[in-house]
Parts: sequence; structure tokens; C-alpha cells
Amino acid sequence: MIAGQGRPPTIATRGMVATSHPLASAAGLEVLASGGNAIDAALTAAATTWLTLPGQCGVGGDAFAVVREPDGRVWTVGGSGYGPDGGTPEFYRAQGLSAIPLDGALAVAAPGAPAALAALHAGGASRSLSELWAGPARMAERGIPCSAKTRDDVAKALDPIRRDALARGVYTDGGRVPLVGQRCPQPELAQTIRALAADPRAIYSGTLAQRCVDALVAADAPFSGEEWEASGDVVPEEPIRTRYRDAVIHQTTPPSAGWMVAQQAALCGDDLGMVPWLSVDAVDRMARAARVAFEDRFAQCGADNDGIATILDPRRLADQRAALVGNPSMPRDFAVAGGDTTSLVVVDDDGRAVSFIHSLAFTFGAKFGVPGTGILLNNRLGRGAYLIDGHPNEVRPRRKPLHTLNAWVATDDHGALVSVGNTPGGDGQVQWNMQILSHLLDHGLDPQEAVSAPRFTVFPGSDADVIGAPPELRVEETMPESTRVALSERGHRVRVQPALSADGSAQVISRDPGGFLLGGSDPRQEGVALGLE
Repeated sequence: MIAGQGRPPTIATRGMVATSHPLASAAGLEVLASGGNAIDAALTAAATTWLTLPGQCGVGGDAFAVVREPDGRVWTVGGSGYGPDGGTPEFYRAQGLSAIPLDGALAVAAPGAPAALAALHAGGASRSLSELWAGPARMAERGIPCSAKTRDDVAKALDPIRRDALARGVYTDGGRVPLVGQRCPQPELAQTIRALAADPRAIYSGTLAQRCVDALVAADAPFSGEEWEASGDVVPEEPIRTRYRDAVIHQTTPPSAGWMVAQQAALCGDDLGMVPWLSVDAVDRMARAARVAFEDRFAQCGADNDGIATILDPRRLADQRAALVGNPSMPRDFAVAGGDTTSLVVVDDDGRAVSFIHSLAFTFGAKFGVPGTGILLNNRLGRGAYLIDGHPNEVRPRRKPLHTLNAWVATDDHGALVSVGNTPGGDGQVQWNMQILSHLLDHGLDPQEAVSAPRFTVFPGSDADVIGAPPELRVEETMPESTRVALSERGHRVRVQPALSADGSAQVISRDPGGFLLGGSDPRQEGVALGLE
């Protein structure tokens, strides 16, 4: 079996961009070609995906990034907004709810993406946001042709989209699913992009912020406006670091789920490099490590990050690893949901690398538009907060929901770039990132082979809407039948998926020993890696 499905990696020497849409990759590469750095290119590509992948990301969503500087320093930013100040468990139960809704105003948390983008820009961009976002603003004004991905996203969420005036007006054809190629002009969003380029805090205080809060309050969401303003405070942080094989993995910090990749890496140890690639032993170990991470997250973690230090305690990890090595797999009745997110990676000529990921949570978020702004808001509160009495992640006033998003950079011990990557896909992200790291570091696959390899997913994870679903190990049919049978014999409830049908759209750029950049873009979506010679 050829992991890369016959598609060679992209090769370059002076810079590279990999995203889930060709226009976004081209926009980022144009910035690099004109002398911009990796942060400049990432900011332009990110804003472009607001238009090319509107079901997966937007101004009203959240964002995380990891940056590796030319001197080897690594830093991260996390933009994740607060839930409403009036969001007590009693408030939601008084509405007759047993869970926070996934659509509408009650599903919304304040957006963190604009604050994360502003912090990323302040951390090392060489050009103004007004310059970097001029192109995306023009694209919004004119409208870009609807892609097959956007058509499918609209079809997936058509009923709630029809109920929102903004979403219906922009993303449907008179309430019907749009045709591929149909243009969707968004002059109000263009105006918002220009306003945020001039002042990214405009969405947290002032007229634009007030429009957002007023729309939510009018729909009975218990926002005060103060939690909205507080969500705009994002500063660079030190990443979570863990060793895996001969590399140091730098991950986004909580409420990002990056710590779960660190936990899985510790549980897998160096054993995966000593067994055949994607053998039953390798898949079994990674699947069980993922299950342990999700069980720990559900049992111990709230968005205030309580419990994570305990989970990552080296002695506890050693005990868990010993248990995985010594015992047969025993899937528990616990469950992973997909999600609509998009991510990108950029490396420039100086070796600066950016891993960036942003999301509205589920497809088109809460399907709740803010009139006059072009902004659709996320449904992160509905997806990430529980209405379970006494749970560490029980919804509380002004609390950030738990996140599925994470991004990573791998370096050697001296800080030199090894690889940079990420993938969207809800609770699949932390599993697939671990699989990709193993493909790259344990088995020497190139980036295109790594992102194209047969994918497997333990279901469910810890999203609020799938807790308690029957456990499965979802495996693409390109994994040999003999391996699938052996996994079933070890106790996994195997569910076979068509080839390349798993969620996610992984992007990876690696630097080889000769200094060449190698890039790969997941064939499961319509992305591409582009490089400069």
C-alpha cells in the first residue's frame, strides 16, 4: 500500500504554505513571494479561509497558533472566548434544557479568533493588518465562487441556516443549497474585515461589539457585554512541550486540547518505532492511548484547566503506560464527534514556522448571524460545556468552554525546525496529530505520505453531544483487512469507513537534512501545499 496515494510531496527551498483550500494557499504564498514573513502569510491565508471555507471558520470563531522563530524560540497564542456572565446551570435548566443547545444564541461563546490574530500579528508580523487583509476584504465584497465543500456544508446545516436571516441571505440560493460556482457577495463582512484590520479590538468594545451583544441579548442569551470585552485579552504564552522520539513537540496551551497529544505521546513512548508501520500492535496502542486521554479529559478536566497537571504527572503517565503495555485493550462505554474547523501551516525563508487553526465549532457554528456585520457566531459553548451537576466542566458564568483545537511544531533539541503541522476534525484532531507524528518520526514518512495514510479514530471523545455513545474504532478501508480483523479480536468494535472518508484535512511541512522543505496537504479535502524555489 502506498501511503501517499501516488501524490508526491511539494518541495521548495524558500518558503511554503499548506492550507485546505487552493485560494488560501495561493494568497499566503503571494505574501511570501513579495517579501512577507510566515506570520504575514498565515494572517492573510487565515482571513482568506473565512471566505473559502465559511462553514469551518470565521470572524465569530476561535483560533490557536504555535510559532517557531528563526532563533529557535517557540511561542503560542490562544483565542478562546468566555461564555455569558449569566450562564449558570440554573439559567439553562429554567429553559427546560438538559444540555446547552448547539444552534442559536444560547450556543454562543464570545469569539476569540480576532484577539488571537491580533496577538499573532503583534508577535512578529512585518506588515499592517490593513495591508494583509485588503485582499480578503475585496474578495468578500465581490464574492467568491461557491466550492463543493461549502455546498456540502450548507446542505449539512440547511434547516438552521434557513432560520437565520444573515446565513440564509448569504449562503443559500433563496433557501436552497447553492450551486458550485455561484458567487456569494458579502459587502457587510468586507466592511467588518476592514474595521478589524484597523482595530482588532473593535469586536470586543465599541459599536461592533455592541451589535453582537445586543443581537444575542435580543435572542435571550444571558450576555452582559463585560465577558465579551474580557475575551479580547490574548497574550503570547509558552507552549506545552514533550519529547517524542528525537524531537521536542511544542503544543498549544489550555483550553486547547494540545495536552492530550502530549499525553498520548508519553503513553506510546518509543514503542511504535519498533513495530511495523500501521500494524495491529501500532494501531492498538495508539487507539488505546487516545481512549485513555479522552477518559481522563472527561473525568478530570474543566475549562479552568483543573486536572491537567495531575494527568501529565510523569509518575501517573508511567503507570498508565505500563498498564497499556501489559493489558489487552478494553474499550469502555465512552465515546468522538467530527467538527468543522480548518488549519494551515507556513514556513518562510528564515525558518520561521506557523501552525494555525481556527473554527466555528460545528458547521456554520451556531447558525446565528449578527445583523449588519456579516458575522456568524460560533457554537463553542454548546459543544464544549456540560450541563452535568458537579462536573469539572459544568457550565458556569464567564467560563471558557473546553476546546478540541490544537496545533503543533516539532523541533530538535537545539530548536531547529523538524516539522510543523495540524489537522481539523473535532475530537479526531488529537488522535490524528499523534498518528501523523508517529508516521513522521517513528517511520520516516514524508509529509504527503503522513497526511494521506489510512486514518483511524476512536469514537466517541468528550464533546457534550456524544457523551455515552457506544464506543467504536472507525478505520478507513485502506487499512488491510487482516489488521482490522486482528483489532476486532483484541476487543475493538471496528467500523469500516470508505477510503479517505474520515474527517480532517491535515497539513504538514517538514525540513529535510538537506534544508529542503517538504509539504503535504490532505487528499480528504481540496487543499494544496505550495512552495517557493
